Amino acid sequence: MLGPRRALTLVAAFAVLMGVTAPVQAADIPAPGEIVMSPNIRHVTNVPKPEALTDINTDMAFQGDYAYVGNYYGFSIYDIRNPKKTSLVSSVVCPGGQMDVSVYGDLLIGSVDSSRNDDSCNSTGQSATIKESWEGLRIFDISDKSHPRYIKSVETNCGSHTHTLVPDRRRQSVYVYVSSYGPSDTYPDCKTPHDLISIVKVPLSDPQAAAVVATPNLFPDGGYPGVSLPYPDGKSATTGCHDITAYPEKGIAAGACMGDGVLFDIRDPERPRITASVRDEVNFAFWHSATFNNDGSKVIFTDELGGGTRATCNEAIGPNRGANAYYDIVRGKLTFRSYFKISRYQADTENCVAHNGSLIPVKGRDIMVQAWYQGGISVVDFTDSAHPQEIAYFERGPDNTAGPLFGGFWSAYYYNGYIYGSDFHQGLDVLKINDWRTNQANGVKMRSLNAQTQASYPERGHGRDDW
Repeated sequence: MLGPRRALTLVAAFAVLMGVTAPVQAADIPAPGEIVMSPNIRHVTNVPKPEALTDINTDMAFQGDYAYVGNYYGFSIYDIRNPKKTSLVSSVVCPGGQMDVSVYGDLLIGSVDSSRNDDSCNSTGQSATIKESWEGLRIFDISDKSHPRYIKSVETNCGSHTHTLVPDRRRQSVYVYVSSYGPSDTYPDCKTPHDLISIVKVPLSDPQAAAVVATPNLFPDGGYPGVSLPYPDGKSATTGCHDITAYPEKGIAAGACMGDGVLFDIRDPERPRITASVRDEVNFAFWHSATFNNDGSKVIFTDELGGGTRATCNEAIGPNRGANAYYDIVRGKLTFRSYFKISRYQADTENCVAHNGSLIPVKGRDIMVQAWYQGGISVVDFTDSAHPQEIAYFERGPDNTAGPLFGGFWSAYYYNGYIYGSDFHQGLDVLKINDWRTNQANGVKMRSLNAQTQASYPERGHGRDDW
């Protein structure tokens, strides 16, 4: 319910319905925990975070009637066959952040970017300076949703901050592109320079044979050297990638690689090749994630200004830093078109950053739903990439559950008619958008969704094996 201090005026409501969100000033910041949203969004339900998972929620994946939600302490599986009655099926306690998750067939793959004393679910933190320490991928058999089974670990250089699935039916395998960074000459398994990704091959007939098959050097010239200046003016050097999004059916991928935004040719999944790159030495601090539009002619890159623990959605930072950047792909090159950032100013206690999102499957339009930590969830139409426009939003007031600058939505994805948001502390939120620009998507049924593995929209009423 809208609080009295944030109730939309008739003028503002009309602006939202027409596709223009009026800026909200600092005096209009909602009270702690107060929910505010545009008129075309409805809050369907919230399922609190399971007590067994004592850390924060992270990324999500979807398959059939189930949602999978990562947590620094493990992951949970939810039954979403009736989104209004979303319910917990099971939770797996297996500490090791971030536990970003992807699903394929009966497999769930999770990223561990936390140096552990071993690869087990009983592991404890241990310094990466110790050679025997472990971090990388964990693979679970999820054929029994009530009792997922841990079947395999794969150690990778510098662990796995995020990962991307690249299915290859010819080889009856799924490749996993592992993004990691943060090298040090004191880390035996993560030394400088770290200009590579790890590629893990998972044979579908024998997933326990999963292994690293390549570690291609993406930046033989070292990549962007960075700029050492105090926040918010510093620019990250490239020492690996933070996030890669693949579009296997088109043979391409886009990488957000700290100081560089890149395009890949991935037609040979074991030998990805950079075909174009771009830098933003004025506004981008840390190239964070990438999303293609449906026809693969545009890329949205996001900037993680402040590392996700700063109040960046305010007048002082402005509209172009900590924002999305929209690029058209023109003759194989990246051509900058515009920035977008939410216009609602957040409190000084609210961390706010352009974070993980996905497309809403509307033919002929490019629309993305996206998480902004405590900035909430935003829906943006970027059909005209030079003039992206917010058409809907949902957010809560400041959340100090674990202290200031540490809360909000990690990821927000559209799946089969609903928007799902993974909140650090509050659990899983389910939203419904009712808007003339998106309602066509209600008839599109996906069989699965891993946001970092895109596929073209299925026909209305028909799923696809690669969704």
